[in-house]
Amino acid sequence: MHLPRQNKAPIYEALLRYKSMRVVPFDVPGHKQGRGNPELTNFLGEKCLAVDVNSMKPLDNLVHPVSVIKEAEELAADAFGAYHAFFMVNGTTSAVQAMIMSVCKQGDKIIMPRNVHRSAINALIISGAIPVYVNPGVDKKLGISLGMSVADVKRAISKNPDAKAILVNNPTYYGICSDLRAITELAHLYNMYVLVDEAHGTHFYFGENMPVNAMAAGADMAAISMHKTGGSLTQSSFLLISDRLSPGHVRQIINLTQTTSGSYLLLSSLDISRRNLALNGKKIFEKVTSLAGYAREEINKIGGYYAFSSELVNADSVFAFDPTKLSIHTREIGLAGIEVYDILRDDYQIQIEFGDIGNILAILSVGDRALALERLVSSLSEIRRLYTKDKTGMFDHEYINPEVVLAPQQAFYARQHSVPIKDSAECISGEFVMAYPPGIPILAPGERITREIIDYITYAKAKGCFLTGTEDMAIENIRVVEE
Repeated sequence: MHLPRQNKAPIYEALLRYKSMRVVPFDVPGHKQGRGNPELTNFLGEKCLAVDVNSMKPLDNLVHPVSVIKEAEELAADAFGAYHAFFMVNGTTSAVQAMIMSVCKQGDKIIMPRNVHRSAINALIISGAIPVYVNPGVDKKLGISLGMSVADVKRAISKNPDAKAILVNNPTYYGICSDLRAITELAHLYNMYVLVDEAHGTHFYFGENMPVNAMAAGADMAAISMHKTGGSLTQSSFLLISDRLSPGHVRQIINLTQTTSGSYLLLSSLDISRRNLALNGKKIFEKVTSLAGYAREEINKIGGYYAFSSELVNADSVFAFDPTKLSIHTREIGLAGIEVYDILRDDYQIQIEFGDIGNILAILSVGDRALALERLVSSLSEIRRLYTKDKTGMFDHEYINPEVVLAPQQAFYARQHSVPIKDSAECISGEFVMAYPPGIPILAPGERITREIIDYITYAKAKGCFLTGTEDMAIENIRVVEE
């Protein structure tokens, strides 16, 4: 039951009061409420530029909130069922990094699935924590990574009882959830913290019949991408914590890397979106779930595609499935997901979230309409009719189990030299290679480069995947550790 004052939006209301005061600005930002940059004002609008302001007493300060931001944090914590909530304006990347850095220091072990977002491995490079990877299951038909089985987590804990924390994806990009409650209970028996990357799980807190959310499962920290499915502006997120952590300590960690000039556009978007979801979230996500179900049913009628859902649930590596996810397997029509992604954008003006080797993902959220989904379904039907080809020779899996040789920080800062990727087999990588989105590394610092990985990178490039991570912008060369 939420506080009766969930209809308040303290930051938004403070900005409205600020606007009504007709303040003469002799502070930053230099555009001075838009007057100094007419072209930008014409593009974004006067209302937007007028509230792109700096911290001041009436508007509080994100680094050390004592008034309206403090109240907004309390409302957010209540809405999400957390002990405390932090407004994050450096994206969920900063929230994931703050989670790890709050509980792990140099040399500490953290158990995590290898199919984590790059931000988690970046946190290991910054903090010096040591990963203990639990390789996720793989669906051989779809070629996608699944969740962590409880048995695999138990084995990792028994071999590493000194680990400080466990990181869990809830859900994965494809909508797959692990048994978060069981993993949390197990971790707490060994006095480990449970950190949850819920970049794609905002709606778990507000919709009905959703997989369990991190706070309800008893987890200690959760990183929430409000901008992905909650309606706030890009780069705005929440970091939630339980009472096992000190809010003051976590804020100190956040302040190590988060900007001291928090954007009030982002802050107010979080404030307004939290209010909207607290008051209307049940209705909103009932509609989103219905739209996703309709789209899956229609896409599966086309033939050739497979829009997968809760039939994958096996009470283990797929403990639950996010019903709002529209993940579609494309390989049976002879096209890689990235090829369907490109055709949808270039020929049909439909922008979906991502395409990889065998699947595409369309994100459905608060802003979607049935008419748009009908357009997507009809476009996929036409693509099947026009572009279907023989699938012989296609790569059949996304995830490759890594061989970890060095800790990410050790490899990243080691003496390195550059070699052509095609000639790098058996070397130890000093940098990342990943397709973005989703930003899950194919290769991370400290991992052995194998012929299978090289073939995968070559194939992904040929199919049109947007690869990132290497110092070489062309992704032709890779820096490897000098052994």
